[in-house]
Amino acid sequence: MDPMTENRAEKNAVEKNSIEKLAIVIVTYKRQRLLATLFDSIRQLTRAPWRIVVVDNEHSDETRGMVEQLAADVRGLWGSTDPDAEGNAERVVYAPQADNLGGSGGFSAGVRRAYELGAEWFWVMDDDVAVEPDGIEKLAPWTLRHDVVQGSRYDYDGGPFYWQYHFIVPLGIPNPIAPAAFGPARHRVMNTMCFEGGLFRRSVVERIGFPDPRFFIYWDDTIYGYLASKVTEPIVVEDVVLRRTREIDNWNIAGLRQLNSTSDMNRYHIMRNRGYMARYFKVHGDYNPLLFGLGTLATAAKETIRLVMVDRGHLRTGMAQIVRGWRDSHKLLRDPEWKPMPPLK
Repeated sequence: MDPMTENRAEKNAVEKNSIEKLAIVIVTYKRQRLLATLFDSIRQLTRAPWRIVVVDNEHSDETRGMVEQLAADVRGLWGSTDPDAEGNAERVVYAPQADNLGGSGGFSAGVRRAYELGAEWFWVMDDDVAVEPDGIEKLAPWTLRHDVVQGSRYDYDGGPFYWQYHFIVPLGIPNPIAPAAFGPARHRVMNTMCFEGGLFRRSVVERIGFPDPRFFIYWDDTIYGYLASKVTEPIVVEDVVLRRTREIDNWNIAGLRQLNSTSDMNRYHIMRNRGYMARYFKVHGDYNPLLFGLGTLATAAKETIRLVMVDRGHLRTGMAQIVRGWRDSHKLLRDPEWKPMPPLK
């Protein structure tokens, strides 16, 4: 073997081992059609994950059947693998929940389950995406030097999806004008995360704990990435590893950004969970009441604009949820019994 070929083979072997014991953690709730698309894409992966943990917030017989079929299919494709902490050698793990825990609770339960089984890497995603066939290969080289990696995504229409990877901590809002181009480094440092394709190492979980299920939905991944940035250097990379599969109404802002439709439930939690956000900032010495208050005003203004421009049919109920969430965020900020999620080690 010539030296160049030998070096390439060695590099490939190192990259493969760098992402060993990878668990894909999926959270789903009443969206079997979308989940089927995700499962189909997993069957096309060119590198097998160690585990696929499916958190079913609906506890549905239909979803259970789909998971069992996926388990049979990947067994035929890839066979069994190294036993986990419970002695199981099957790649697919079904994790039904007694109640709907929301996305936040689902990801917390899924990461916990994968952690208990012995996973070293956690690749988390909702049911409304599909993985690219070579997604794991694209992520693997980045894991040689980084403990948190966010891959890029295609939008529903096949175009690039811009994600606000920089979080303005004093204001508690994403930076809407952070540069989209990656430059020669092919990555950018981030201080947030998205549970739509976020990848992180076991050592990060040990140091910051599991995702906080109390958020229910919204800001949970933002805060998890913020906490991760306290112990390591998370990055977002230009390699596309996912595509979004759910079409969402949106307002196109000058062809540069989009403001997507959302629900009244989301509007409530977008405002309420700022109380949890502020508590975490206080723990880490990053809370400035004046600046954070300005960020809350900006968030309320953004949600009001979203109502007027995208979700006009929900204007009355949506405004009520924004106000209710804002009010409840103050209660969380003053809760004397609140404690952050504990580190595991």
